[in-house]
Amino acid sequence: MFFEGFTLETRQVNGVTVRFRRGGSGPPLVLLHGNPQTHAMWHLVAPELAKTYTVIAPDLRGYGFSEKPPASPDHLAFSKREMAKDIVGLLGELGFPRFIVVSHDRGARLAHRIALDHPACVEKLCTMDIVPTLHSLEHVDMRFALGYYHWFWLAQPHPGPETIIGQDVEVWFDIHTSREPKDKGFFHPEARADYLAALRLPGTVTSICEDYRAAASIDLEHDRASREAGVKITCPLLVLWGAKGKIGQWYEPLEVWGNYATGGITGHDVQSGHYLAEEAPGEVLEALKRFLG
Repeated sequence: MFFEGFTLETRQVNGVTVRFRRGGSGPPLVLLHGNPQTHAMWHLVAPELAKTYTVIAPDLRGYGFSEKPPASPDHLAFSKREMAKDIVGLLGELGFPRFIVVSHDRGARLAHRIALDHPACVEKLCTMDIVPTLHSLEHVDMRFALGYYHWFWLAQPHPGPETIIGQDVEVWFDIHTSREPKDKGFFHPEARADYLAALRLPGTVTSICEDYRAAASIDLEHDRASREAGVKITCPLLVLWGAKGKIGQWYEPLEVWGNYATGGITGHDVQSGHYLAEEAPGEVLEALKRFLG
């Protein structure tokens, strides 16, 4: 079954309504999804983790069925600093002031900011298929510009990209999620249905664009300020990336993350493309088991 044993809930935190699934018992572990998905991307790993942990899997602000603040000139509502307050607030509301974070893609960029701004809250952190945003944008080359062209297109002024995407969100979804070729059967049918239903909601595509606009503006301001102040990740960090994806081709991920963390770094590639938790859940779970102990 899809998320067997989990409840589907909403909670008001930091001025927005957040949809999330909750299951299991034990120490708290939060799962943060990427773009253009919802918490449903964790359906193959969350039930297994719930055998040991209390698993909380939210839809990020603007994504899925969580609340979608409007576009703004400063993109503040979609800064990772503001989104971090959502996650810390949600876990606090549920009685978990300290937790483990497992994260992918945009959720991993958010998780990085949580670990910087709220170090007392994060016991351990796993990021999947990213290097820090600041490093990516300060080392742009032709490979990155072509491979991750969407970073620059989605960050174009409102309402340009969202108007085009809105003509047919399913066509855009299939193109956008095919950085490694895949057919429409790649995603679990219930997960795919959740992704597309969310994308068709008013405000979702604008929120996704605002996420990328923030990454190219206010997030960089916050990241540079953190670097200037010497603020780094202090908890243990597990870095995973897809062997068939771009991160391992473009970077030495552990070396890059070594400039952003002081709490001990481990990691390796996984035999998958970008969508590690859906392509190689067994490898992901085994890596998390070793890391979490």
